[in-house]
Amino acid sequence: MVKWLEGKGPESDIVVSSRIRLARNLEDINFPQMITKEAAESSTQRIKDAILSSNSVLTREFEFKRLREISELDRNVLVEKHLISHTLLERPQIGSFLLSKDEKVTIMINEEDHIRMQVLLPGLRLEEGWDLCSKIDDVLEERLKYAFDEKLGYLTSCPTNVGTGMRASVMVHLPALVLTGTINKVLQAVTQIGLTVRGLYGEGTNAMGNLFQISNQITLGESEEKIIEKLKNVVLQIINKERKAREKLLNSNKVQIEDKVYRSLGILKSARIISSKEAMKLLSNVKMGIDMGIIDEVDKEEINKLMITVQPANIQKRAMKELTQFERDIKRAELIREKL
Repeated sequence: MVKWLEGKGPESDIVVSSRIRLARNLEDINFPQMITKEAAESSTQRIKDAILSSNSVLTREFEFKRLREISELDRNVLVEKHLISHTLLERPQIGSFLLSKDEKVTIMINEEDHIRMQVLLPGLRLEEGWDLCSKIDDVLEERLKYAFDEKLGYLTSCPTNVGTGMRASVMVHLPALVLTGTINKVLQAVTQIGLTVRGLYGEGTNAMGNLFQISNQITLGESEEKIIEKLKNVVLQIINKERKAREKLLNSNKVQIEDKVYRSLGILKSARIISSKEAMKLLSNVKMGIDMGIIDEVDKEEINKLMITVQPANIQKRAMKELTQFERDIKRAELIREKL
């Protein structure tokens, strides 16, 4: 189950999700890279209490979990669901997190910074995500003293996050721009105006299934609202380009596109062995077919969920045991046939 993906957001034919992330640190404790075990426990308790002992509605919404009390498989499942980051896994003895019941909000503790808040919503909902993240930040700041400089803003472990400490990102599905060979030109233009493009699981990961994460690079010198406005305007332009590319493909190569979509659906419904890479490629083709109106017998929300649940840790979690790569490929094919 992937709770945060439930429901439909604006521009959902191209935008899978919007994420707002804030980085914060306590002023009187060393940053996590230099923290002692005792100080890490102190920061954990203070951040946990600021949420669970507050008088706000947040008290009833969050559950606290320590990484060291969770199996390695379950940790990786959480990463694949985008609920926690890879970086949090680097310090399992001091890392913990608070997760909302609907899985749309995570507050990671002792990640790269003492606090990493993230709000994850389906569709293009950056302003809504910022509003929610800002309210949680206010609740925390009422009870915690942040590391803050009047000139620089919020102080963070990595200099690239100093200032607002905010990263806004949008995950977009761009199969037509890939098929028409224009994706590199679009992505190069994006990076030239201060935004960055990453893969499915953030920095250092590849863009599987034609999914790209576009986010702000600059956190200093601009307000949160300006950063969001700039990112949203660029994403709306990319959405327009992707829709035009889809229209062009339908006008000039309709039979070939229909063949690609139906052939992909056929393989997904019939395969007995399938790798995560092949599954992502075929699911992307089917998702494109649904959004272009070529097929309507498959639920798009199910395709979006499969793009997460076909990943290695989720497959093993479903099987309730560790599997070899070959066994995972068999179980992955079983899952896809069952869902489609």
